[in-house]
Amino acid sequence: MKIKLAENFRAVFYAPFYATHALGLFKQEGIEIELIDSPSPGSGIADMLAGKIDVVWGGPLRVIKQRDQEADSDNTLVAFCEVVGKDPFFLVGAPREKEFRLSDLIGRKIGVVTEVPTPWLCLQQDLREAGVAVDWLLVNSDRTMGKNLEALAAGTIDYAQYFEPFVSQTLANGAGVVLHAANSRGPTAYTTFISTRKIIAQKKALFEAMIRAVEQMGPWIDAHTGKELAALVAPFYPHVATDILVQSMDRYKKAGLWFCKKTISRVGFERLKLSMRQGGFIDSDPSYENCIAEFSQEVS
Repeated sequence: MKIKLAENFRAVFYAPFYATHALGLFKQEGIEIELIDSPSPGSGIADMLAGKIDVVWGGPLRVIKQRDQEADSDNTLVAFCEVVGKDPFFLVGAPREKEFRLSDLIGRKIGVVTEVPTPWLCLQQDLREAGVAVDWLLVNSDRTMGKNLEALAAGTIDYAQYFEPFVSQTLANGAGVVLHAANSRGPTAYTTFISTRKIIAQKKALFEAMIRAVEQMGPWIDAHTGKELAALVAPFYPHVATDILVQSMDRYKKAGLWFCKKTISRVGFERLKLSMRQGGFIDSDPSYENCIAEFSQEVS
């Protein structure tokens, strides 16, 4: 049986999805995955609602946002199977003689992520909890992560927020070092499968098979090195140098970024929702039970 699956965008921290595919684990569960590119982050959701695809992977943020804005229906989005359970973003900048604190950002120029909303929303919540007001920072929210790497190297910004492979590229060219890892805050629901109530009702058995395949990746990642993971998924990242890809996988593996499990962390969900509410991205308080597929809910 075939499932049409849209990837959100091609990111290094999505490696377990590609590795599951490369190892043939989906086929072992009796399903064929047709992997479909999304022209932009989040656009796969629109294609799914239009009936063109069955499921996407991406941030539960989109599920929570829809629940905040729309009434329940057959097209209501729900999330299932948590693959990325911690925040994959980092702050990089010049080396320091003393331990970095978020308060060190005050009055300094920082290039933040603009391609997707989740990382900046989450960092803003970290800042609030550290007693740092966002307007105390000199924030540039006009550049891409790639442009922020260039700006950091040129010295036109003091800090940059981005994910791999930009972090390892920064270290390789001597433009900066890792000062802060967002994964240090603990669980933050970051990447899951997303579908609609209607499609899940029709294809639950197929989605359960997908989950069984993905759950095999947790033990595989534990048993293999970042170098082995990089070699497995390298064809999906043809523009990333081998040594950079290996460093990226090592960094994410060490961070415990990948959960690869059927259930979605309640703590991680609440952390993401808190960042969204405090950041003004949503007005209401959508519940875990109303955003997560019943078969992927943790027992409270």
